[in-house]
Amino acid sequence: MHRPPTVERANPLEATELELPLFGEPSPSQALPTPPAPERVPRHPSSAEFEDELVSFREFGQATRQLTTSATAFDGRPLQVRTYVNEFWTARQRQASSLHEVSYRACFKPQLPRFFIERLTDPDDVVYDPFMGRGTTLLEAALLGRCPVGCDINPLSLTFVGPRLRPPTLAQVQARLSQIPFGTPQQGPEELLVFYHPETLQEICALKDYLLRRRQEGTFDALDDWIALVALNRLTGHSAGFFSVYTLPPNQAVSVKSQLRINERRKQVPPRRAVPRIILKKSKQLTGELSAEQRRRLAEVAERALLVTAPANATPAIASDSVQLVVTSPPFLNVVQYALDNWLRCWFLGIDVNAVKLTVPSGLEKWQEAMTSVFHELARVLKPRGYVAFEVGEVHGGKTRLEEAVLPCGVAAGLEPLLVLINDQEFTKTANCWGIDNMNRGTNTNRIVLFRKG
Repeated sequence: MHRPPTVERANPLEATELELPLFGEPSPSQALPTPPAPERVPRHPSSAEFEDELVSFREFGQATRQLTTSATAFDGRPLQVRTYVNEFWTARQRQASSLHEVSYRACFKPQLPRFFIERLTDPDDVVYDPFMGRGTTLLEAALLGRCPVGCDINPLSLTFVGPRLRPPTLAQVQARLSQIPFGTPQQGPEELLVFYHPETLQEICALKDYLLRRRQEGTFDALDDWIALVALNRLTGHSAGFFSVYTLPPNQAVSVKSQLRINERRKQVPPRRAVPRIILKKSKQLTGELSAEQRRRLAEVAERALLVTAPANATPAIASDSVQLVVTSPPFLNVVQYALDNWLRCWFLGIDVNAVKLTVPSGLEKWQEAMTSVFHELARVLKPRGYVAFEVGEVHGGKTRLEEAVLPCGVAAGLEPLLVLINDQEFTKTANCWGIDNMNRGTNTNRIVLFRKG
């Protein structure tokens, strides 16, 4: 039995209002006439054009290797899919937007979705991620003038994604922070003192209480949403830019017992951190590089953005035949335990972490079963000739080839497998693209299986 989906649309901040940004449409007296949009004839590149570009790709000095990925469909039919290996994108090629700089476990680089969005969609097309996480695909789509649609069963994703589709100004953030009663005495959980100075914990609890009260009163607005996002990303970390004493990177909240051991080993005590000052500084880092044109583009698409909290295989809020491109990265077997990583964030937002049922199958067959169900839903929402770029990374030290495992899942849902793209960012050092001679842990390559709806 699936939970009914939660649907949230990104709401705009009124740029001219400093204290209380408004939701909704302008009044008739404020509204300006909208000139008719010029007729646009979309021209989506063909899969043959896309493959030709992969074959001739030389942007980073390497020739593309052409291989074949072999798999077996669930009905026993052999599957042979053309495979292209190169360094197709790299973090060096373009500085990603500062808006991406929020921490979330197991997220890919912004250059990955941009590679496919730029080549397989037109402006205003719908780009969808059914496992949106921190929203990398959606934010890149919005920055490129596409309409972002996202789904995640983890309710934290709404806080990660929505506020960054319409970022406030620094002056707006500063004005709102001045209205929050950070000095109100609050009794926080004593166990959290392993992370925080007592006065810092008081400020965190005061902010938590303020945000929950605003939600209950129905006064929670887009500025509150932004502040919640930034605070969520400053709860714990390994530098003075976080609320906590030194701990693991912010996308891996450790347990209280583990933090006690860290404190003892490092002989450290939580220092005093000023919560509002850190929130303002991080807000500046996130928005400081945004141009007026980028803000305008984000504002244009934010009204149409659709964010859904639901299982990826049951999204009735998303219209059939509406999506031009899916770019996503699903849960990889039992490699990442999202609930354990997010217990402190859930506490801050008042979410019962045990009530969040995430899809983390423990074996390959169960993973394939879950992904096949997702592919059936993707086939429903895709436009005819729409694409799915399904990133499966590298797991179990390269011993489990998820690109081979995912091919029969898409085929079973009626999608056509076009190609496998392997982005190898250490191309010259890798002796075998299916091995990991130059990697001991983690993900070395991106492996994307590209499907198309007939």
